[in-house]
Amino acid sequence: DVQLVESGGGSVQAGGSLRLSCSVSGVTRSSYCVGWFRQAPGKEREDVGFIDSAGSTSYADSVKGRFTISQDNAKNTLYLQMNSLKPDDTAMYYCAYDLPRYCALKVVTTRTRKYGQGTQVTVSS
Repeated sequence: DVQLVESGGGSVQAGGSLRLSCSVSGVTRSSYCVGWFRQAPGKEREDVGFIDSAGSTSYADSVKGRFTISQDNAKNTLYLQMNSLKPDDTAMYYCAYDLPRYCALKVVTTRTRKYGQGTQVTVSS
């Protein structure tokens, strides 16, 4: 069973940087889609960015040029480097796993979708 454990959240001032990590275990497929969502209080969950097993990435317009997703396959770890943080980036950030069609078409496969427990990011002005 796929399990995801996030770490690295915290509080930072606007303009600062944070790097989130997601330890991924239990993946048996050679092709997959992993990435990050975020959800702020009172707001809907929002895609942040995703990476597929081939290394192709996609980002929400709100974070393009500021956030970078990468993966270290040797460590089974996914990263989210967040630079130039803004107060609007304040949210709970969740790591997620899905089939490749989520990266390609944003189609969720309910039976395989997995989330981590989340890590809080707070950006103060």
